[in-house]
Amino acid sequence: MARISPVADNELQTSVQIAFERHIKEYNARITNMKATLGHSLLAFEVYMQWYPLYEQVETILGKRLAYLYAYAISKATDCPLCSTFFRKIIIDAGEKPENLIMAPLQKDVIDFGSSIAKYQGNINDHIYNSVAQQYSIKDMVILIAFAGQMIATNVFNNVIETDIDEYLVEYLPSLKYD
Repeated sequence: MARISPVADNELQTSVQIAFERHIKEYNARITNMKATLGHSLLAFEVYMQWYPLYEQVETILGKRLAYLYAYAISKATDCPLCSTFFRKIIIDAGEKPENLIMAPLQKDVIDFGSSIAKYQGNINDHIYNSVAQQYSIKDMVILIAFAGQMIATNVFNNVIETDIDEYLVEYLPSLKYD
């Protein structure tokens, strides 16, 4: 059970309700448990929802598939069950198995870059940074790094409050293997 419950519909401030409606319309998105919890603070909600335009830029740079794999790698490296499951859903719905992804060397470099940023709090080796930096412009690198930070912030938020997995994601949780 989450440490902080999502704000109830009947407790929503008008400004938050308007922000929710705008978010749903602009991004064709739902108000998830995380977003409803952020709804306790309009400012927190607005700051975290900047993930969406940043992610759109990442998609422009990396392409749709590598963008969601990049976000998945970051989420998995931060051990965020909610965000990892969200991206597992995207991967599975695209016809792939998260445990058996096939990637070209440059794609693997991008995935290693994202997971290393998360795993080592940004203190990554030069060879990991350079393998990606030689493929992308400085502006692209800034966007990729900023997105990694935003994704990590989202992961930390969900991990700290132990956000409940949304019902629509439950079937995408990784199965437990018993020996």
